[in-house]
Parts: sequence; structure tokens; C-alpha cells
Amino acid sequence: MVTQIRKTKSEERILSAAAELFYANGLRGVGVDQVIAASGVAKSTLYVHFRTKEELVAAYLRRTDDSWTAQLQDAAARTGDDPREQLVGLFDALTDAFDRHGFFGCPFVSAAVEADLDSEARAVTVQHTQRRQKWLTGLSEQAGADDPGALARHIGLLIDGALTSGRLLQDRAVVEEAKSAARLLVAAHARQTRGTAPGQA
Repeated sequence: MVTQIRKTKSEERILSAAAELFYANGLRGVGVDQVIAASGVAKSTLYVHFRTKEELVAAYLRRTDDSWTAQLQDAAARTGDDPREQLVGLFDALTDAFDRHGFFGCPFVSAAVEADLDSEARAVTVQHTQRRQKWLTGLSEQAGADDPGALARHIGLLIDGALTSGRLLQDRAVVEEAKSAARLLVAAHARQTRGTAPGQA
């Protein structure tokens, strides 16, 4: 049991260090030796957990998938029970991320650009996008959208666009603009069962 706890703590240190390095510098801009130095573990310890850099990258992306999905869902939940408001409020997760450490773009978009088409990293990236879109489609259905899939795709494009433009411009205003566009999209796609658009009295 003690050995397992130590392994878990070491793995978490490695993944935390890798997350900071990969997010700031990209997948190809970071070597395994940099992760070892930043995490403070021995090289042999890293290779116990991750036999190759590709395995480390895939684990980092899976960890980021869980974390980022939770942040989006938490931001949506903070708006209350109205799914129309949740589809707009989820953009607060992007603002929160900017306020924490600035915009370095979307790690999944970056991975899709850098990773080989047949790599595990790209597969994890695709899985993340599918997971996100399934959640957005569910919210869109609850919001009464006539075409939930279309609304979910449009919201997804706004998320990806805001993250990309945010990295380029380093301006949190792009998130506010994306959020405003999302509000208009929700009003256009969703049946206004309460007679008002999201955010209106």
C-alpha cells in the first residue's frame, strides 16, 4: 500500500509538471528531461509510469480533459438551472482561465496540430471534443433547441475560437464577445418557452 501511494504521488508530480510545460510551450517544445527536472523525480521513476513521451502526452491530455470539462460544467452550473443560461455561462470558465494564467490557447487544438494523425494524443483530443459536444448537445436539447446538434456545434466553435483568439490577442474581451454571440445563438436556436431570451427580464 505504501509503495502504491508513493507511485501515485510521483505520477501526480510528473503530470502536474508536464501540464505546465506542455500548456505553455506545446508538445514538441518540451523534452522528457525538462519534465524530469520540473517534477523533481528521477528519470527511472518517470519511466516506471510512462514508458515513452507519447504515453506521457496522452496521460496529460486525459487529465486535462477531465479538468477542463469539470471547469466548463462548473461555470455552467453557477448560472442556475436554466439550460439556456448554462450554455452562455459556461464561457465564464474561459475568463477564469485567463485570469489565472493568461491565454495559451486550447491544449487540444494545439495537440491536434502537433500530434501525428495516428497518435494516441490525437485520439485523446478527438475523444475530448466528442465528450464536450455530447454534453453541449444535451444542454441544447434541454434548452429546447430545434436542432440541438447545430446549436452545440456553434457553441463549440465559439469556445475554440475564443481560446485561439485569446492566445493571439491576450485580451479577455474576446471571451466576452464569444459569450455575447452565444447568447444570441441560444435565443435564435431555442424555443423561448418562457417568452424571454436568456439574460432578459
